[in-house]
Amino acid sequence: MFGFGKIRSISADELADKLKQNKTQLLDVRESGEYARGHIKGSRNLPVGQIETFTAPENTKVYVICQSGARSKKAYKTLEKKGFDVTNVKGGMMAWRGKTV
Repeated sequence: MFGFGKIRSISADELADKLKQNKTQLLDVRESGEYARGHIKGSRNLPVGQIETFTAPENTKVYVICQSGARSKKAYKTLEKKGFDVTNVKGGMMAWRGKTV
């Protein structure tokens, strides 16, 4: 459906727990203006249109988030094809209840 296979996802609450672990990278794939208006501390902004340029150390767990979940699903598929261990955050920033900076 929608051209996507099975997408591994977690909730925003589960993400909060995962970010406490080492070797995790949170990619916020919203546009830079959206990111500047509020993002999760420690996240890296890389708009979905630039996702092909993403690199990370081996064995890094990558979580992708956007505003609602649509763009992060697109980024997920691209990163999965590149061999990354990637997980989508369901509901995106709209579901995030933690602090933003």
